[in-house]
Amino acid sequence: MTSSDLFQRHESNPILTAADWPYTVNAVFNPAAVRFEDETLLLVRVEDRTGLSHLAVARSADGSSNWIIEPDRRFLPEIESHSERFGIEDPRITVCGEEFMIIYTGYSDVGPLVCLASTRDFRTYERLGVIMPPDDKDAALFPRTFDGRWALIHRPVAVTDGHEAHMWLSWSPDLRHWGDHTILIQARAGAWWDAHKIGLNAPPLLTSHGWLLLYHGVRVTASGSIYRLGLALLDAEQPGKLLARSTEWIFGPQASYERGDGDVSDVVFPCGWVLGDDGDTLHIYYGAADTSVCLATASLSTMLDWLSRHSV
Repeated sequence: MTSSDLFQRHESNPILTAADWPYTVNAVFNPAAVRFEDETLLLVRVEDRTGLSHLAVARSADGSSNWIIEPDRRFLPEIESHSERFGIEDPRITVCGEEFMIIYTGYSDVGPLVCLASTRDFRTYERLGVIMPPDDKDAALFPRTFDGRWALIHRPVAVTDGHEAHMWLSWSPDLRHWGDHTILIQARAGAWWDAHKIGLNAPPLLTSHGWLLLYHGVRVTASGSIYRLGLALLDAEQPGKLLARSTEWIFGPQASYERGDGDVSDVVFPCGWVLGDDGDTLHIYYGAADTSVCLATASLSTMLDWLSRHSV
């Protein structure tokens, strides 16, 4: 199997658009995903016609159709605060016991930053505050502690001439105070598909081989940027240890709704995936062209096998 065969787009894509919303919005995209009360629940980034974004719940029994959107379960930005003045974006959900921990991007006066909130029912949300200052985003928690400490993957932007952006790993004893910051995966140089700017997509997924990561690389071309996806694998007990990293990208903008039929061309951007009851089928929920929500499926075992043969 080649890299182009790993993901299968759902035949009904896009599965959610602005037209499905019960109130007027500009675009819906970049959803977090989790199983909740025997359904698939998406926490969708919703961009209003103001230009600001909030998060909204959409749920489905089969994870692909008959979506129910619930306006009363929205997670709205605190626009009177400095950290969320220009909206909240791109959530990732990690299940920690009975808590659903939501890492999201707050858009502040001075740029994007990483925020944390928790919920048990996706109706009431407890804000736990800013955990990484600007400019930082593309963050997610691991679902367990390591020697009593929580681990966070995130993507600060270095202040350099090239504005390079790498994936970092940080540690905390209490989810509030963070330190021991180290580069986890460095953006490659030159003409690689993931040169200069990379970032995490879906939260880390524990497999028999280690923690599987789905991440994006941004290729800058003469006609604009292209967002594509690749894989990496971390040690199960030492998440700071990189075991494998894909040499090729595995999924990129190809369909019309991913390329030019949206607000931002050439973008596929997942913020969540759900493992099926068979323990092998992954449902990957992604934003297409910063405009709609789409679904792709993949075999976990096939992805791991492919990564073992196409990595550095």
